[in-house]
Amino acid sequence: MSTQSEPGDGRLDPSLNAIMSERRQLIGLAYRLLGSLADAEDVVQETYARWYAMSQQQQEAIESPGGWLTTVASRVCLDLLGSARARRERYVGEWIPEPLPDRTEWISGRSGGTTVDPADRVTLDESITMAFLVVLESMTPAERVAFVLHDVFGYPFAEVAEIVGRTPAACRQLASSARRRIDASQAPATPTAQRADIVRDFKAAWEAKDIDALIGLLDPDATAVGDGGDLVSAELHPVEGGEQIARYYVDLVGRAPANLTILERTVNGQPGLVAMQEGVTVVVMAFDVAGDRIKHIWAVLNPEKLRPWTTG
Repeated sequence: MSTQSEPGDGRLDPSLNAIMSERRQLIGLAYRLLGSLADAEDVVQETYARWYAMSQQQQEAIESPGGWLTTVASRVCLDLLGSARARRERYVGEWIPEPLPDRTEWISGRSGGTTVDPADRVTLDESITMAFLVVLESMTPAERVAFVLHDVFGYPFAEVAEIVGRTPAACRQLASSARRRIDASQAPATPTAQRADIVRDFKAAWEAKDIDALIGLLDPDATAVGDGGDLVSAELHPVEGGEQIARYYVDLVGRAPANLTILERTVNGQPGLVAMQEGVTVVVMAFDVAGDRIKHIWAVLNPEKLRPWTTG
């Protein structure tokens, strides 16, 4: 497995620069696989710990350190995905992937990847949207790893097979199955500017407690999901139906503290909303827009998932 590394600044051991330059990609890969920035950082730390546990002779024998790091990180993620599913079954209420602040480093991909059929590729920007990550959560661990490595990061199935521990043909089938799930969930693309206008109109109607305006912005079959993680109050089950969601959100804003501020922000590469109280981010909302209506709302209230939004 080969991967290019960014050049060093000349002040450090070139081999150390080559190893550390992979960190950004490893974080991006692990986040897509696990849906948690905190878990992704733990995976990368574990990956580097394994690298530095080897002798210098062992390190020098590895032809592609970047490929070795990617393989190890992917296998650590694969192991974690099984236990994560069990943890999420015990999670109080709905589990939503951890939302990302608008930082370009989290969407960096593989530099100098191999040629892949464009029809099989998902762009790096698309692969961090909340809608995309939610669908990834429905996949088996092997499907998720095979799909993300091949369709998002461009690794050939022969290399994916080494990581997943299956044949290239089996990995191709896993990725194909995952791709069908993605295709079935995707709504017709709505331009980003139009998405931003719809989210802005939602914010204005929400703050004005205008139920009719909210209903007009929501798909009749829309769903709204909240994730409080049993640390803050949130609905334990999705709210379904445009009118029900509109009434629910008007009730929420009516009970909100006076010093709560709602801001327009980019959430996982898409227009979203962030609620702040005394400088602390307390809610991050991601939206899935189909045509000119909001199809899904994901509201993350779990403070453990919102730390990057306040401390970053």
